[in-house]
Amino acid sequence: MPANLSPEYKRAEQAFRMAREPHARLDCLKEMLRTIPRHKGTEHLQANIKSRIRELTEEIGGPPAGAAHRHSGHVVRAEGAAQICLVGPPNSGKSTLHAILTGSKAAVGAFPGTTREPLPGMLRFEDVAFQIVDLPPISCGRMEPWIAGLLQTTNAAWLVVDLADPECAEHVLAVSAELAQCQIALTDRWPGLSSARETVAPRGSQAHPGHRAESSSDALTAELPTLLVANKNDLDPGADEVSVLEELAGVRFPAVATSAKSGQGLERLAPFVFNALGIIRVYTKPPGHPPDRTRPFVVRRGHTVSDVARLVHQDVARSLKFARLWGSGAFDGQQVGPDHTVADGDVVELHAR
Repeated sequence: MPANLSPEYKRAEQAFRMAREPHARLDCLKEMLRTIPRHKGTEHLQANIKSRIRELTEEIGGPPAGAAHRHSGHVVRAEGAAQICLVGPPNSGKSTLHAILTGSKAAVGAFPGTTREPLPGMLRFEDVAFQIVDLPPISCGRMEPWIAGLLQTTNAAWLVVDLADPECAEHVLAVSAELAQCQIALTDRWPGLSSARETVAPRGSQAHPGHRAESSSDALTAELPTLLVANKNDLDPGADEVSVLEELAGVRFPAVATSAKSGQGLERLAPFVFNALGIIRVYTKPPGHPPDRTRPFVVRRGHTVSDVARLVHQDVARSLKFARLWGSGAFDGQQVGPDHTVADGDVVELHAR
């Protein structure tokens, strides 16, 4: 039966897809439930919305007294230009990679399940940083229940696997299947790449939360841009191993072969994130002064001067009249309006009414 969803519901659904903070997402879910048509064609969707409302309510405020754990303890506040979560099977080398890339104190062991809690760390790239979150391993029938909630709002995932493991392809399928049951879909589509097979893209493209399925029946499914990190490549250095793995697993994620031991491929990870998420850095300057190049404002491809002004301050955005732009403009100091699209490296001078 057709859902025949109302414009009010569709607006609430779109707001939910864009929301990052748990409270904002909960408000959007409640609005979706309030405006959804009540008939047999929407019964499944209503049930999904109610389930997510319960989960988010627990995540924000914690479960009732006497419960063994508090979901709110597993919430990781997003920092930096983007948040990337590490997912993968046991003993794939996630924690070792995390420790090397971020300098974290991630527990590393030769036995499964060393990582028990989410562990954030910062990976620097030029003048921005990415938050890399190490998560407990995922295997067939085993996944910490709070992982799905964290992945619903992250920007992307690195699927870390042991390339030398003969069961590597099965692990890829198992991780994908476990996440799919929790309405997390790993996808090869990255907003800054024109092709899913690109591994190194030209710089200067859009960072935003993971894409979500456009189908209304899949409104609560997070479609998460995924990079396949084929780790321990030093143990099995065949040139075609990554291609063979993807062929066996039936996936076409962008891929990088790495080795935490030798350092091979690690230098490609941060540039890939920058390009594939399409991050745009914009610098600001007061009239008559040089620009502050120590702290760029991070926006998305297609974003405008007005979006930059909102990051500076809401009052600045409300009173913005025009800006002068250095960088991608026709000439230095070009006067542009609030709707002018910015590019990576632009310098803007904001002028209020």
